[in-house]
Amino acid sequence: MKDVARLAGVSTSTVSHVINNDRFVSEATRLRVETAINTLNYAPSALARSLKLNQTHTIGMLISVSSNPFYSELVHGVERSCFERGYSLVLCNTEGDEQRMNRNLETLLQKRVDGLLLLSTETHHPSIEIMNRYPGVPTVMMDWSPVDEGCDVIQDNSLLGGEMATQYLINKGYTRIACIGGPVDKSPSRMRLDGYRKAMQQAGLPVLPGYEIIGDFEFRGGHVAMQQLLALDTPPQAVFSCNDAMAVGVYHALFQAGLTVPEDMAVVGYDDIELARYMTPPLTTIHQPKDALGELAVDVLIHRMAQPDLAQQRLQLTPELIERGSV
Repeated sequence: MKDVARLAGVSTSTVSHVINNDRFVSEATRLRVETAINTLNYAPSALARSLKLNQTHTIGMLISVSSNPFYSELVHGVERSCFERGYSLVLCNTEGDEQRMNRNLETLLQKRVDGLLLLSTETHHPSIEIMNRYPGVPTVMMDWSPVDEGCDVIQDNSLLGGEMATQYLINKGYTRIACIGGPVDKSPSRMRLDGYRKAMQQAGLPVLPGYEIIGDFEFRGGHVAMQQLLALDTPPQAVFSCNDAMAVGVYHALFQAGLTVPEDMAVVGYDDIELARYMTPPLTTIHQPKDALGELAVDVLIHRMAQPDLAQQRLQLTPELIERGSV
């Protein structure tokens, strides 16, 4: 910037005003500065600016990415919200590995991100030692997470969603209803299973032996679980799959067995991923507001960065039943 100012015959503050367009500069002076910038091929240093302002206008996000489309759709919403608010998103994939999670966490904090969005399992907690080395970094936990007094938490009401999905099947006249759950280290998985049990109990319907299967929230997990259900002496009439990715695997297992949806087996999913409406038949599912989740997480984080002393927020989004052709 000093080189530009010297070549243009102006002060460095004038160069700054031209670049940031934050104060009036005469047209002649602006032209001299812009000519000097082009001559010297000058580009402002984001690093120098961030050190001066103590802001990088970047948000870091840790996520355990899988083949489940839910994650990519959620990240899409987060990235768009960051862009609209003038922030860049730095995304790190933990792949469910604690060492990789903490290494990525330290990298993000070393790069002085203004805030953190964490979407990971409760099995692995972010390193307290690392977090203590970078105190005061605002953090929002998304979807499922260890509850920390210093972090805001945004979650889907999975208990209500699981109950809604099961009650819908009960209202349609099904009595033998199975549930394919997700990993037990994830709160939404446990809560959706609890919602299933609650609806069955309130309706006075038994959960037959083998009707609860713990899956992995992946396509293959739903496929394997459905094969197990079909091998039972008394197979179910309907299945609540605790996410849409496993419901895709359920469809495939039924197709391989020569069965059709919903004539031979009713299926309800959870998440309402984009693929759900294009399945054959389109999947009845519980809509999880992914765009709202991403947008709200970014807004809460920015609000926290502006007012770090606010009390912890715990926000819960309401699920919605989407009726399609699989029931």
